[in-house]
Amino acid sequence: MILEMRVPSPGESITEVEIATWLVEDGDYVEKDQAIAEVDSDKATLELPAEVSGTITLKAEEGDAVAVGAVVCLIDTSGTKPEGGATSEAVAEVQEVKAEVAKPTVTETTYATGTASPAAKKILAEKGMTASKVSGTGKDGRVTKEDAVKAVPSMGVEINTEDRGTSRSKMSMLRRKVAERLVEVKNTTAMLTTFNEVDMSPIFSLRKEYKEIFREKHGVGLGFMSFFTLAVVRALKMYPAVNSMIDGKEMLSYDFCDISIAVSGPKGLMVPVIRNAEKLSFRGVEADVKRLAIRARDGQITIDEMAGGTFTITNGGVFGSMLSTPIINPPQSAILGMHNIVERPVAIDGKVEIRPIMYVALSYDHRIIDGKESVGFLVAVKEALENPIELLMNNEIKKALEL
Repeated sequence: MILEMRVPSPGESITEVEIATWLVEDGDYVEKDQAIAEVDSDKATLELPAEVSGTITLKAEEGDAVAVGAVVCLIDTSGTKPEGGATSEAVAEVQEVKAEVAKPTVTETTYATGTASPAAKKILAEKGMTASKVSGTGKDGRVTKEDAVKAVPSMGVEINTEDRGTSRSKMSMLRRKVAERLVEVKNTTAMLTTFNEVDMSPIFSLRKEYKEIFREKHGVGLGFMSFFTLAVVRALKMYPAVNSMIDGKEMLSYDFCDISIAVSGPKGLMVPVIRNAEKLSFRGVEADVKRLAIRARDGQITIDEMAGGTFTITNGGVFGSMLSTPIINPPQSAILGMHNIVERPVAIDGKVEIRPIMYVALSYDHRIIDGKESVGFLVAVKEALENPIELLMNNEIKKALEL
C-alpha cells in the first residue's frame, strides 16, 4: 500500500510551511514515528514523523513552500527493511551529517548567469542597476521581477570581493516572519521606551542565603527571572493598561498575566509563555522557565506554548547587553528589557557606595499606554526588586520560597 503523507496543520491561521531539511534520502526505508523532515512555519520549527514504516519517496525539495494538506512524500508499506537495518545510532549519525552539510558555507561571490526578464530590466534600470550585479533565482539564473524588486543598489563604491569570500544562505520561514513582524511593529505602533536602574543588592543577598536550600528542595535554581516575573505581575495589577492591547477600536484588557519570555533557540528567538503567572510562586516560575528554556533549546517548543501572552520579558543581559530599547512583541503593548548587572558607584544617604546595578527598559505602545502609566509601571517594578522581602514575599521569606 502507498501512503500519501500530507503536511499537518501546525496551528490555527498557518496555511503553509517550508521544508527546512529532509532527514532521510529518497528511497530510504523509514520506521514509523521516525523524524523524516524538519519543517518551518512562521512561528516555529517542527519535526515531521513518518506515519508508517516503509520505503519513502520524496515529493518536495528542501526550501519548498508547501501548503498545509499537500503531499510531501509517499511511503510504500510493502517495502522491506534492509537486512541488518540501520540502528537508531546510525540514523542519528546520518541526520547529523545531513544537518552539517546543510549549513551555509563560505563561497566566492558569483553573479547571475542568465538574463533579466523585461519587467526586471525596467525595475533595475530605474534603480540604475544592471542584471549582472543581481543574483537571479529563476531558471538558469534568470533575474526575475521579484529579484529586481529586492535588489539594493550600491551606495558609492562597490565592495571588492575578489579573492575574498562571502556567504549566502536562505532565511528560514521563522526568521523571515520575525523580521516582518519587527518591521511591522516599528511602522504601526507609537513605540516609546522609558528607562530606570535597579539596585540588585537585596536580591543578591537573598540568593546567596537561600539558593542552595532552594535548589535542594525544589530541584531548580533561584534565578533572577522569578523575581522579575513576580515584580511584573504586581506592577501589571497596579497598571492594567500595560496588560492590555488594541483590538480594532477597542482596548482589550486582561485580568490574568500570561508572561512571554524571550529565549534563544536553535532557529532563532523563541517566545514561550508562562501561563497564569499571577498564580505562581517563586518555585513555580523557576520550574516553568527551566522547562520552557530546555524545550526551546532542544527545538521542541510547540505553537501552543508560544501562542498568546499579554506581556513580554527579555533578558539581553545574558549576552552582555548594558542597555537596549526592546521591540514590542505584537499584539502586546509593552515589553520589559533586562540587562547585565554591573558594579557601579551610587549615592546612598549622601555617601558613594559600590552596588550591583541593572538598567531596565520598558518599551510601550503610546497609543494605549500613557507616559504616567509607563513610568509608574517601571517604578513599581524597581520598587519590588529593591524591596522583595516586603513587596514580593509579604515579609515571609521561607513561606514565599516554600522552604
